[in-house]
Amino acid sequence: MIVYADLIFLLNFLMDAAMLIVTAKTRKISFKWWRIVGSSFLGASYVVIMFLPMPLFLFTFSVKCMFCIGMIMTAFGFGSLQNLLRNLGTFLLVNFAVAGGMFGIHYVLASSSDVMKGIVFTQSGVAMFQIQIGSVLFVLLLLIPLLWWFRTVLQSSKQREVLTAYVAEVTIHVGDYTASCKGLIDTGNQLYDPLTRTPVMVMEVSEWGDVLPVEWLQRIRSADVDQIISGLGVEEFIWQDRLRLVPYRGVNRNTQFMLAIKPDKVVITHNSTRIEASKVLIGLDGGKLCSDGTYQAIIHPALISAG
Repeated sequence: MIVYADLIFLLNFLMDAAMLIVTAKTRKISFKWWRIVGSSFLGASYVVIMFLPMPLFLFTFSVKCMFCIGMIMTAFGFGSLQNLLRNLGTFLLVNFAVAGGMFGIHYVLASSSDVMKGIVFTQSGVAMFQIQIGSVLFVLLLLIPLLWWFRTVLQSSKQREVLTAYVAEVTIHVGDYTASCKGLIDTGNQLYDPLTRTPVMVMEVSEWGDVLPVEWLQRIRSADVDQIISGLGVEEFIWQDRLRLVPYRGVNRNTQFMLAIKPDKVVITHNSTRIEASKVLIGLDGGKLCSDGTYQAIIHPALISAG
């Protein structure tokens, strides 16, 4: 069997460099290119010595861990033990994600004649337990999209974690009716009733579908709330005296109107803190405030500061 050590070294050098860069980007730490090159050189050299007559202890688990730690310290320095462990864990996580992705894609692309009951077979019919990827180009083509996918997923999970830190439980009391949902504390929400200076908390109108008339839901979604107010003398509504019409500026900077309801009180629970507010209006929005349904309302910051 012919082994091209130069190609093996180059392939591992490029893969190590790419995964070290993704580790740095994920951890949001600065790096120097010459340190990345040195660390990648160290990792690729260890792979090459596996084909040389070396003592067996160099290929034990402890030595592999030492080489891995050496790569991290070469690329990012030591700093502290906690910092080293975090960099090491992120680097290993990136490696496992990329290796698992390559194995999965290779397994899916394998023909039916090569896979029987989850075991890969050679053309001679002998079971093969060793993963073999046909070409270096196949690995390089998979490396970039897998690294991009891993970083995107990790960043989105971090963004969602930050977002959930500002999500609170909201309970609205209107007479005998109670509505509950998730609300996002948004410091950019500065919507007030211009007459009474009452803060307005925006909420999806779909959360009120069991108490509002169907025609009202359609008009709110089509931004025709002025027709609701004009028709109040004809249509009976139990909360007629609680309705308000709040003007606001839309994305196109034009003045629009939002239908709002005056509740008896709003209870907000955030980080084990319970806040009650009675001076508040519930603005009804016809759209969806969050595409994935994380929250259904936008809490006015004045409610939190008052509590």
